[in-house]
Amino acid sequence: MSDSLETVDALLGELGDEWPTPEAIGAAREAMIARIPGWTLPAAYGLAVESGAGFEFPRVNAGVHPLPAVVMATVLGHGGGSASYAVDLELLDLAIRLLAPAEVCTAYEHPNLAAWRDVREALVSGAAGRMVFVGDGEVTLDDSAVNALRALV
Repeated sequence: MSDSLETVDALLGELGDEWPTPEAIGAAREAMIARIPGWTLPAAYGLAVESGAGFEFPRVNAGVHPLPAVVMATVLGHGGGSASYAVDLELLDLAIRLLAPAEVCTAYEHPNLAAWRDVREALVSGAAGRMVFVGDGEVTLDDSAVNALRALV
């Protein structure tokens, strides 16, 4: 957690706390991508709420919206490919903090940030969260969260 906190603090110190234009958002995205060796946009990704019935994805992205994907990858240390990660309240708060500067840009609606805030409320209520990345063209893994998202897209 402390590595993620230091990374987020460093990035926000470098990039600022407001990205008011699509160009500023693009620059922030590219700066984060540059810190992840070999990064490629996942074929799909989403933040899920886990329950006994499986995984609920309030928002799924397939080949779009690279900024939230790289924000989560930065916070979680995800380098690429298919994987899922437990996301607790502290990690989600860091991800929201790192994505929030984009919110001042009115050229976009920011649906991922809204979904993450909804998931945050579920985590506050005791639910478990899981960030899921599905790589492009990979075989099915022994990861029920990855397979659940793969089935949705």
